[in-house]
Amino acid sequence: MRDNFAYIHHILDSIETIETYTANMDYDKFFDTRLVQDGVIRQIEIMGEAVKNIDPEFKDEHPGIQWKKIAGMRDKLIHHYFGVNIKKVWRTVEKDLPRLKEKIEMILKEEA
Repeated sequence: MRDNFAYIHHILDSIETIETYTANMDYDKFFDTRLVQDGVIRQIEIMGEAVKNIDPEFKDEHPGIQWKKIAGMRDKLIHHYFGVNIKKVWRTVEKDLPRLKEKIEMILKEEA
């Protein structure tokens, strides 16, 4: 059996790393900073890989998280790296990750 909570911790670590990379940054600064873009994209890829390793039953127990969307974004970033839409990546950082972080932290509280 996989250690689902280890993967959940990886997701949280990636979100927190992205928060560090993008602290005090707006879209224009993000757009102009290739190094930060690369770091954020890598962390999203890690999150997607972690999601792919979580047991389906565990995902079913937590339907409030868009597991397929997270894995799908990872696939797009990995396989379409020449066509990455930086605006969508930024929207993910600004809108999706804060909500995901809340849900992930709730799951980890269940573990405690």
